[in-house]
Order: sequence, then structure tokens, then C-alpha cells
Amino acid sequence: MSEPQTPDWVRDAIFYQIFPDRFARSLTVPKPSHLDEWGSPPTYHGYQGGDLIGVVERLDYLAELGVNALYFTPVFQSASNHRYHTHDYERVDPMLGGNAALSRLLEEAHGRGMKVVLDGVFNHASRGFFQFHDILENGANAAYLDWFTVHRYPLNAYDSGNNPGYQAWWNLPALPKFNIRNPEVREFLLGIGRKWIDMGIDGWRLDVANEIDDDSFWQEFRRRVHGGNPDAYIVGEVWGEAKRWLQGDMWDAVMNYLFTRACIAFFIGESVDRGELGRTSFHSLDPIGAPAFRHAIETMIGHYHPNVNAAQMNLLDSHDMPRFLTLAQGDKSALRLATLFQMTYTGAPSIYYGDEIGMPGKHDPDNRRAFPWYTPESWDRDLLHDFQRYIALRRNRPALRRGSFQILLAQDDVLAHARQLGPETVVIAINTSRFHQRIDIPLAGLIPEGTGLDEVWTHEVTRSEGNTLRGIELAPRSGRVFATPLPS
Repeated sequence: MSEPQTPDWVRDAIFYQIFPDRFARSLTVPKPSHLDEWGSPPTYHGYQGGDLIGVVERLDYLAELGVNALYFTPVFQSASNHRYHTHDYERVDPMLGGNAALSRLLEEAHGRGMKVVLDGVFNHASRGFFQFHDILENGANAAYLDWFTVHRYPLNAYDSGNNPGYQAWWNLPALPKFNIRNPEVREFLLGIGRKWIDMGIDGWRLDVANEIDDDSFWQEFRRRVHGGNPDAYIVGEVWGEAKRWLQGDMWDAVMNYLFTRACIAFFIGESVDRGELGRTSFHSLDPIGAPAFRHAIETMIGHYHPNVNAAQMNLLDSHDMPRFLTLAQGDKSALRLATLFQMTYTGAPSIYYGDEIGMPGKHDPDNRRAFPWYTPESWDRDLLHDFQRYIALRRNRPALRRGSFQILLAQDDVLAHARQLGPETVVIAINTSRFHQRIDIPLAGLIPEGTGLDEVWTHEVTRSEGNTLRGIELAPRSGRVFATPLPS
């Protein structure tokens, strides 16, 4: 087994997750006539008509935000607004603009130095997938019978109140599960994995990837994908510890929900909306102070090789859970502090579209609202400015992207951590309490005695005394960042 190797670009990546139907709609992409009005309350089945050309038209906004990698929930043809019910893995949904729109998006994004990662739904297909439809039509005489696992006939494909008669994801009849043991199925899915890499995408996010319980499949998937692009990023969806798949021969990283969990417990804490939290896969969380948060983060780091930690997709929320701001019951200080930590922590931070302007959202489908392009007065511009500041800080400071990580202080509700790369040192102090704090931060020998650290936004200089930053003042619910000067 090889040592995990991180695609080099991922260490510098700041991801932005896009739900295509709800991000942006272009007038140039033909649409069916029966669409919900843009910005209307989202429903499980209604379309609002976002498309990939709409994303192209908003790339300048994303560049100004500072992100440089885009992760899209599924884009292939499907009869669902979220497109996790794939009909055709070789065709971008015409409502999104088809294959030509993806080609243009790749060209425009790559021209701006942005990477593009697509969502691969390889555990299950849909009722509309041709090979499954063959079984619906022909029963035991179907040519593709062994592509799925059928228990009895006739299939019950539309009555969710009864057993579907075939293996399906969470027993949902709309999502028949592939028979991954079938060599034809394996070759089909592996071919899809390679096809879109050859078309120019920069990686795959793998939906419910742990439910394909077959290491040899994922090992071959990695070989095929890296045969087309050795720098392609492969990130699986696993909500817990994932050492099994992160040994260097399968995936590069996972969507790091252990990180999400710790951030909710620490930065939101007692204020969390327990009703909404109960609808997530976390179910419940006890609020924690800085010492427990330190333990959670250091335990998480200890699970994996440093190259894996450097590639983890660290997120605060996603399309599969309520938005962080809603869990915090509108407390934007929680989102600010968590984002500051996210942008100064090791790994690849990921922003769910609209979080940067304060979009709320309960459990799906409410967390999949349309981006409010046409009501800019609803945007929280101060929050947007802070996101831009935190992202710019990360992009301007190599130590925050590629440096070592060390927690210096975890006391009550105060956390201080450091990133270091060569002569560059960055120290971050965060106060999650509702009270003013005055702290001394031990520097653990990171910098020589008397070295001056600039506060990055005020340029106030603080000097090391006795291997400590002394008398650091922290306002309630605030953070400060101190750093050695960058080379001129």
C-alpha cells in the first residue's frame, strides 16, 4: 500500500459547493415552460431552472469572493432537481445546458485558475436509467437483469409504502442499487469515472461512497482516474472516521463531517437549534468548550496521514444538512468564528453557496434555496466582506495553506492555534464566550524571543516575551490573527 499523496493543487484550494438548479439561471439555455419562480420556496420536486451557463456568468463573483475550486452536486441527466437520480451518466442534463455547457464552464473556470469537481453517484441509479428500465418493462426476461439485485416480480417501483422488490438505497424505490459484483456494471462505472476526467474535470466527489463496500472497485477507480489525470482529486462522502479508504490506494479525502460536528458543538454550542440538529445525521451534540474542541480536532488529525489531513474537504454545512447559520439560530458571530477557524486550519475549506451572504436554510429542501441574485438588498454585505477577508488571508499566507498546525491554548472558551511554514508563523486567537478575555498565548518555541507579530488587519505589532504573546485582548465572540511579516 502506497503512502497517501495529495494532489498539489488541493493544498491551495478553497472550494465552493454549488447546487446547480438553485445557483444561477441564464437566459441562453432553453428551459421547459413549467418551472417554479426563481426564489420561490424550494420544494422536493420543483425546478427553479439554474444551469451551468448561469454559473459561467457568475464566475467573476466567485473570483472576487476568492474561491478557486468548484464542487457541483450532480449535473447528469435526471428527473429530479438535485439530480442524484441519474438517468444518463454520459449526458449533462439539457436543462443545465448539456455537454456543451459543461465544456464551456471548464474552459472559463480553468481560464480563471479554478478547478471543477463533479459529483459521482455510483452506488445507485434511478428508475429512468435504461438498464433498470429494461427490467421494469421485461421482468425476468430483461437483458440487464444482473445489473441490479431483484428479489421478486413484478417490481414495485412507485409505491414507497411497500417493499420495492429489489435492492435500493435506503429501500427507496426511486434509487435501485447497482450490483457492483457484475463485471459489466463495474466496467461501466469505471469508464464513466475516466470519461469525464478525459473531458477535463479535475476530480470526483463520491456520493455515499462507503456503501460500495468493495475496496478493489475503489482501487481500480483510482487507477483509472489517475491514468487520465494524476492530479485529480477523489473525495468520498463519509460522515465518520474513514481510515479504511484513506490509505493512499483509494480516495484522497472525505467530506470532513467530523470537522463540521466539532465546529457546531464549539462555535454554536448551547445556542444550537436542537430541532434542526435532530434532523441531521449528527442527531444531537453536546456543546463543548475549547479543551474538548482541542481533543476533537487532535483526535481527528490523529486518524490520518498528514497528506490526507492536508486534503480533507472541511465544511460547515452542505446540501445534506441545515445551514450553519440556521443551526446557530441566526447568530452570525458563530458563522464568522467558525469560518475564521476553517480558513486557518489545515485541509481544503469548502463554502456552501450563499453562506457568505447569510442565506438561511433548514433541512432539505429549504437548505437548497435559490441564490438571491435579483434581491441584492437581502445580502449581508458585512458578512460577505468578512468571508472575503478570511479567504484573502488564507490565499495570501502560504503557512495557512501548507504549514504545520498546532494548538497553543485551549482554555474555557478561548482557543489559540498556529500555522508555520519555514520562517512564516501565523497565530490565531478565538474567543467564543460572551465576555471580554485577556490571555497569554504560549508560543512553544515557534519564533525567536522578541520577534514582532503584526495583527493582520490592524497592523498592530505584538512582540514575543518569554516565549509568550502576553496580554492579548479578545472582545466577546471575536478572533484576532497575528503573523510574521511576509517577505517583500
